[in-house]
Amino acid sequence: MSSTIAPPAILASAPGDCCFKGVQHTGVATGKSTHIAGIPTYVSKPSPAHERLDANAKERIILFLPDVFGPFFLNNQLIMDWFAQHGFLVLGIDYFFGDALYLHTEEDFDRNAWIKNVREKAVSEFPKWLEGVRDIYGEETQYFAVGYCFGAPFALNLAVTDKVAAAAFAHPGFLNEDHFSNLRQPLFLSCAETDSTFPLESRRRAEDLLVAAKATYHIQVFSGVKHGFATRGDPNIENERMFPAPFPILRRTLVE
Repeated sequence: MSSTIAPPAILASAPGDCCFKGVQHTGVATGKSTHIAGIPTYVSKPSPAHERLDANAKERIILFLPDVFGPFFLNNQLIMDWFAQHGFLVLGIDYFFGDALYLHTEEDFDRNAWIKNVREKAVSEFPKWLEGVRDIYGEETQYFAVGYCFGAPFALNLAVTDKVAAAAFAHPGFLNEDHFSNLRQPLFLSCAETDSTFPLESRRRAEDLLVAAKATYHIQVFSGVKHGFATRGDPNIENERMFPAPFPILRRTLVE
């Protein structure tokens, strides 16, 4: 008699309606577009003042793993620029290859088919991009993975290895129990009180798994907000007006 091993239980599901809504922010992006390993990438650099202040420190790079709106959506660019203003070099991968969700306005757009196709390509191409990043910036550089919704599993997949110093996510999708049970690096979880993709029971199960694994983690839950608040929240609503909360845990894990 043969036995099969059940796959790990799903804790954060595929993106739903809440992942495709939000408020367009205003501002001027200061980063640049480039290609790494042939993949479009948004790059936001620290100011010269930060570079002088941290001249003797290791280079600190945030791998920005975006939601379905991609790294060239203004909201995401402004977040990456904010990280850069605080001393990090930020690299935002466009694993959608110019086919971000917000560019689709056709009435017969098949969202589920789009997610399936772009996810398969993103999973296939991400290792090449990561290798390209490490070839350019070196293996001794401190890397931090920050994932939003669609990008969360990419961050967690790195956090079960030694390729990053820490990881963070906000309102995640596509996560299972193994992502938490096998965690090796510090993790910051930024969560919405109301989130059909990563609901309360999943969040508490994730915490139980982190405790059992004796992981280093920090959980932040925002009341009165829904999935998407970290990148597409309404800046006119105080609870939704948040800048990148993972910043403290990234600083905590820095090696000078």
